[in-house]
Amino acid sequence: MSARRAHARFDDDAALRTHGYQPELARRMGGFGNFAISFGVICILAGGMTMFGFGLATGGPAVMIWGWVAIGFMTLILGACLAEVTSAFPTSGGLYYMAHRLGGPRWAWVTGWLNLLGLLGAIAGIDYGAALFAGAFANLQWGLTPTPEITILIFAGILVLHGTLNAFGIRLVTVLNSISVWWQLGGVLLIVGALTLAPAKHQSAGFVFGHFNNDTGFSSPIYVAALGCLLAAYTFCGYDASSHLSEETRQAQVAAPRGIVRAIAWSWGAGFVLLVGMLFAIQDYTATQGTSTGVPPAQIFIDVLGAGAAKGLLLVVIVAQLFCGNAETAAASRMVYAFSRDGALPGSAMWRRVSPRTSTPVAAVWLSVAAALVIALPSLYSPTAYAAVTAINVIGITPAYAIPVLLWLFASSRFEPGPWNLGRWSKPLGMVSVVYVVILTVVFCLPQTSPITSQSFNYAGIALLVVLLLAWITWITKGKRDYKVPPLGSPAQNAAFASDVL
Repeated sequence: MSARRAHARFDDDAALRTHGYQPELARRMGGFGNFAISFGVICILAGGMTMFGFGLATGGPAVMIWGWVAIGFMTLILGACLAEVTSAFPTSGGLYYMAHRLGGPRWAWVTGWLNLLGLLGAIAGIDYGAALFAGAFANLQWGLTPTPEITILIFAGILVLHGTLNAFGIRLVTVLNSISVWWQLGGVLLIVGALTLAPAKHQSAGFVFGHFNNDTGFSSPIYVAALGCLLAAYTFCGYDASSHLSEETRQAQVAAPRGIVRAIAWSWGAGFVLLVGMLFAIQDYTATQGTSTGVPPAQIFIDVLGAGAAKGLLLVVIVAQLFCGNAETAAASRMVYAFSRDGALPGSAMWRRVSPRTSTPVAAVWLSVAAALVIALPSLYSPTAYAAVTAINVIGITPAYAIPVLLWLFASSRFEPGPWNLGRWSKPLGMVSVVYVVILTVVFCLPQTSPITSQSFNYAGIALLVVLLLAWITWITKGKRDYKVPPLGSPAQNAAFASDVL
């Protein structure tokens, strides 16, 4: 390891200056906090529960369980590769900054817009899912019918809550994320324990691990199984949050990559336990799918434990989803801040501002939640819009994960690894990751139900083409002129760095 790299490992601000950036954000997050934000964003009690009904229709228990195992394993490989690149480039820009250093500004521009689409879509998907569960709770508690209009109002209120919490600064976000870890793990144990110990019938192991159900209208079981993997793929999104918060993390070159890998691994294990416990507890498959609450997990809770206990467990899930949306808002706002810092967004001068009181990019926080509200508004008019939002999240962010890894493979001869790296496994695992992402991206552009109508059409592929077109147009009209990533440290910074080492 070079003297510069050794010094940078122990001096986060010096390491950031070698990337050309002056420290502006407060480093108040430790290794556990960095892990907690990615674990909180993945949030198995958000993605796994929100998409539970989708899984019941697209392959059923067999695909839900084995798809979780397969997608989780591949995500761990992809996450480990991304963690190695993060160790070398620990900045708030995350994926697009990595792409810039490894492939140049055009690659960075496309990666940045994909990442931004995915992050904003994630806020919309997570918080709208929380609004759906809150509507189900209101239905049980007060008999309120969760119409699309009421759901949107709840959703808007949640966005305002998350904007407000994030505006208070990273210290509060870190505390909430740390609580979120234990809330999620405790929530999984509580839900699975209650469903398992309840004196109700339980499904057989053959049903949980082998029953296949197809309500998509397509006849091919392979095609349906591929679609069903969206449940796991949607849940395993957002672990780049550790990278986006690296400028606020101590010992970021090690803590951020570890945060990525550990968040995926813990989510993989806990999510498997949650899905198995829920599927064993299903009482009536058809009634669960067609529940009047609009949320199949709520119907399972009611059937097994009764309305009172069901409301309690719904509150556990809703709080976990609120933690998740809050963490995703933090990650997305740092992406907005970093992209604006390099002149990539319209009105960059405003969105890059950092509050002198909290050392937080407050304007970027509010832009993030406002954009998420706009993304979810079509849910007022289309019952399939929420599935489209979740697909947009996956279709935007997953290719953005793969681009730095792909560029890293081509640039491996001149790439200097950080202190956290995969050693001789880097190249083979990187190749596997890129192939996996290509396949996953194609699958999630495919139609999800048949017959294909304007209501059932999968708009994720169109959204991907639109954002790529938008990236190209904005590159020609704005990017070439305004987008500028600083050189790798100014001469004065490098001289000061060298004198510190010596």
